[in-house]
Amino acid sequence: MKNQKIFPGLILLGFGLYFYLEQSQINILKEYLTWPTLLIIVGIAFLGQGYGGKDYEAILPGVILTGFGIHFHIVNRLSIWPDHIGIFILIISLGFLLRYQRTGNGLFHGVLFLIISIILLFYNEVLQWLGLLENKAGNIINLWPFLLIILGIYLLFFKRK
Repeated sequence: MKNQKIFPGLILLGFGLYFYLEQSQINILKEYLTWPTLLIIVGIAFLGQGYGGKDYEAILPGVILTGFGIHFHIVNRLSIWPDHIGIFILIISLGFLLRYQRTGNGLFHGVLFLIISIILLFYNEVLQWLGLLENKAGNIINLWPFLLIILGIYLLFFKRK
């Protein structure tokens, strides 16, 4: 039985704590009281609903919201943290893979997003590893978005179980 009290309880608790800290005079926390913190609060509420309430479909939005909130907090504080679209796709991939762990659904999506994020995050390294730049086949690799489009059309219209 899914416990539906966890999500609203965590939302109210998190928002109440957020607004209390915003009104307080604790200066050390002021820089963290921004909109990404609200994303983290909602994401944690989804994760609490997903794991605590056994509503495993809530894991995906929980990981996405929490991950995006953490990313927006970290991106300007750590120089090694990439500010790249590949990070967002990696977070989505993590959400699918964690949901798959509990439901057995979404492995293909998680692996697909993981591969795309690795390609995006390490694009130049992947090209060098494949040796495409040395063989002057670098122009061919620019066609990979079209490969994704064709694969998407195939999955939408031709692959039926």
